[in-house]
Amino acid sequence: MLKVKHVSKTFNKGTVNEKKAIDDLNLTIEDGQFVTVIGGNGAGKSTLLNLVAGVYPPDCGIIELNANDLSLLPEHKRAKYIGRVFQDPLMGTAADMEIQENMAFAARRGKKRTLRWGTSKKEQEMYKKQLATLGLGLEDRLSSKVGLLSGGQRQAITLLMASLQKPDLLLLDEHTAALDPITARKVLDLTDQIIRENRLTTLMITHNMNDAIRLGNRLIMMYNGKIIYDVSGIEKQRLTVEDLHEKFRQAAGSELSDDRTVLI
Repeated sequence: MLKVKHVSKTFNKGTVNEKKAIDDLNLTIEDGQFVTVIGGNGAGKSTLLNLVAGVYPPDCGIIELNANDLSLLPEHKRAKYIGRVFQDPLMGTAADMEIQENMAFAARRGKKRTLRWGTSKKEQEMYKKQLATLGLGLEDRLSSKVGLLSGGQRQAITLLMASLQKPDLLLLDEHTAALDPITARKVLDLTDQIIRENRLTTLMITHNMNDAIRLGNRLIMMYNGKIIYDVSGIEKQRLTVEDLHEKFRQAAGSELSDDRTVLI
């Protein structure tokens, strides 16, 4: 499904702030895999997602999705293949638009647009059914402005919008980091449900090692722009937080010192 081959990315080349964020990275994600990505700050996790999404072009290497070379394809042209949910709940929705209008934008992504106004009754019924799956009562609030919703509600809607067209690849960039623990758990459970039901190929960044172990069927650990640990199947199911600490020490020769890594 996704192939990242010998990709590198350096920021601020030739300056005192030069930083190699991704270093000759290779990664293949198969159809239907749900991959969680962990690592300390500066490990290259978000840069990897941004390279795949088209936010940055790679300095070298190839990024393929379904055998299509996306390496130099601009971000907006990848939108019909890739769904994305950001860390900031405010980024995935239009605050001044109604819930049904946001849903309509997501449902029509990649399709031809017309001058027809608003949403039809058929579309509204479809959006109600989809929103009902979230269990948040939003199916009865189609005309509510999204800006009036809580962060958790907005992130749940963003997640639903990102998966409406069943994208070839779903990217989740610490999408619960800005939420309180209870809401974050609810959104993560919804994430797991939506991915399983739609069998979406997914790449999810998280700082929470317990979430990385609990969710998905494959886990990769990054350090200094490289993948230093890649585990799946039964071995992943048996992982503990202590195992991940030990793997990091073996690969990086030091303790995990990132204060954002949650050890609960």
